[in-house]
Amino acid sequence: MAIWRFDAIGTRWEIETTHDLGADERDLVGAEIERFDREWSRFREDSEVTRVARAGGAVISPDAAPMLDAYRQLSAATRGAVSPLIGASLEALGYDAAYSLVARHPTAAPEDWPELVTWTADAVTASVPALLDVGALGKGRLVDLVAGVLAEVPGDLVIDAGGDMRARGGAVRVGLEHPYDPTKAIGVVELRDAALAASAVNRRAWGDGLHHVLDARTGVPVLTWAATWAFASDTMRADAVATALFFDGGPELAASWGVEWVRMTTDGRVERSPGCPAELFLARR
Repeated sequence: MAIWRFDAIGTRWEIETTHDLGADERDLVGAEIERFDREWSRFREDSEVTRVARAGGAVISPDAAPMLDAYRQLSAATRGAVSPLIGASLEALGYDAAYSLVARHPTAAPEDWPELVTWTADAVTASVPALLDVGALGKGRLVDLVAGVLAEVPGDLVIDAGGDMRARGGAVRVGLEHPYDPTKAIGVVELRDAALAASAVNRRAWGDGLHHVLDARTGVPVLTWAATWAFASDTMRADAVATALFFDGGPELAASWGVEWVRMTTDGRVERSPGCPAELFLARR
């Protein structure tokens, strides 16, 4: 397999293919990532999301309906714990565009976000200035888009964007990294024409107990769950469920979407869905 490694959207990418990708194919991948980042990144001064945060208005994008439709279901399943308006809450804890990492007071996201944000097939509109953050599923969406760009590339394909993965063709064996010791795994899974998304409180963490997984109702980082893994046919839904699993209602949403999963508490206990395909390395009692 040939491997192409590069950095984009704040994470490390690896794309494995049976044969080397040509310059045209790499350019198409780069253009799709740039397009998505320019529309949805809250870390770019020139992004559409940043403009809407300042003045309200619309982000014109083909990703609007797929992502916001999923957010509506995420929010309903978790009773408001997941919200696309979590951006201001993250900024209040120091996870801002400048990466100041200086926490102020926790700030809850607006409970009425479906009234402040509306969307159509190709646009999402904020009626007032509002900071959108699609981190609950955006990276998974982008992995799926890149897979679409490379759909005509023959042979096996594995796209890994910082732990959110999509595999096509031959089976790929993937370790489930222990959230407190990256040299260890709590299990392994075989991906074949499937996607995996993972989330953990040790990633994008700073300060005393501060990390990127917040409860939108309080603006405070979650405390019960340390890591989640979700397995689905597409990466966006896997990513969304990996976020939802930090809250009550996550397993029910996963079941309704046909997504299997594993999650680990901060004190080391592990739960999994009934059909979970992963082999877990659990201590016998």
